[in-house]
Amino acid sequence: MKIFRRRLIQVAATVLTNPHATNFLSGKLYRGELKNFCAPGLNCWSCPAATFSCPIGAMQTIGGMGGKFSFYAAGVTLLIGLLLGRTVCGFLCPFGLIQELLNKIPSPKIFLPKKFLRVKYFLLIIFVLILPVVMKYGEPTFCEYICPAGTLEAGLPLIAIHEEFRDVLGNLFALKISILFTVIVACILIHRFFCRVMCPLGAIYGALNRFSLYQLNFFAERCVNCGRCKKICPLDLDPTKDFNSAECVRCGRCIKICPCTALTDKNFERYKNGKTT
Repeated sequence: MKIFRRRLIQVAATVLTNPHATNFLSGKLYRGELKNFCAPGLNCWSCPAATFSCPIGAMQTIGGMGGKFSFYAAGVTLLIGLLLGRTVCGFLCPFGLIQELLNKIPSPKIFLPKKFLRVKYFLLIIFVLILPVVMKYGEPTFCEYICPAGTLEAGLPLIAIHEEFRDVLGNLFALKISILFTVIVACILIHRFFCRVMCPLGAIYGALNRFSLYQLNFFAERCVNCGRCKKICPLDLDPTKDFNSAECVRCGRCIKICPCTALTDKNFERYKNGKTT
């Protein structure tokens, strides 16, 4: 039931942050007042259906103006991270939903070595925090050169519908299509590949997972060491040891499978039942 409810929330979050689907036909973007606010998840600003700005895009675009850092976008992102951590990735991110659906395509599944998990921190520091500020024209470098979400949510639909946009395609678009294709294949083989390896927003929320208001709790005295939670975790974590890991997206599978309620997302239990591990 928890998993079904999470899927409903994912779909609802995607629809609520992208209600302007008819804009695909006109090729226009929503530019109302709500565009001044950041969505919690990764959702391309240039997507015609999008109501809000992407926090990663806002950090680069606003931050690049005059070589100043975007304290507004960064502050909003940090606030969301402190409240929810990577719960945003598991429940509210449209591109996270897309990755999970891709992974359901029947295929051999590949184990992801932990060393690759560091890549997203490199992309965050270089392409989101440094390059947009130091470059002369303040280019949104991650969005422009890497982000597959923008290519999938904005670029491809607009090109498919509007023939006039195809005349301006060049090497940059070819690069973005190559990255998107690689990410799609990787997401089919590896659960949430982009989320775990390439997403700067996931890097920020992951760093705040341990300190966020929403937490998972583990009660060692209840655990019978059955190992079910570790086997079912799609991110190859051991919830009895990594329940506040920077990679945990709070999907709730470990909670559902636990036969003795050793894992819970009810914060009040840490006070009701004693100290957590």
